[in-house]
Amino acid sequence: MGFLWDTESFHQIGISEYGEIAAEKIPFQKEVQEICEGNVCGNYGATWACPPAVGSFSECQKRCFSYPKALVFSTWYPLDDPFDLEGMQQGHRDFKEVCDRLWDFCKDRVPQRLLLSNEGCLRCKTCTYPLSPCRFPERLFPSLEGFGIYVPALAERAGIPYHHGELTVTYFGMLLYSTQNSIDS
Repeated sequence: MGFLWDTESFHQIGISEYGEIAAEKIPFQKEVQEICEGNVCGNYGATWACPPAVGSFSECQKRCFSYPKALVFSTWYPLDDPFDLEGMQQGHRDFKEVCDRLWDFCKDRVPQRLLLSNEGCLRCKTCTYPLSPCRFPERLFPSLEGFGIYVPALAERAGIPYHHGELTVTYFGMLLYSTQNSIDS
């Protein structure tokens, strides 16, 4: 996996599974970003972490491809039953904290990085989009799907499971990174 990552640190952060791929292997599908326009989750045009704020499909690809490597990671959470919406929402909140801990872990280890997370952003009660800049731009972790990334194929390419069983929910993130001192953005 390389000198940056170790299983013990990731388990302390709260990451269940992880794998590394070349950024050029990220499975982009324009249709995934277009699904966001249907606003099923309610985040389209409502947050800096989702379209259209994250940029066009080609801009998102260009941003990702400016990094050589991608660490794909996930965490799964148990559910009481298949319709445990409260458990899913709690898992979502917990996964956002996992992303924060990973960001902090990488702060001094990885000079250039971009962290993508699952849907939306939960940091502020009301997002400033589109009227004002993000209040926490360094902690803004855009949506994988909002970038047009097909997550089931991403998990497969990283060699990690997409599902963890019937009574679970799994959330995914991806840390794009370079150990070099500069990235073209």
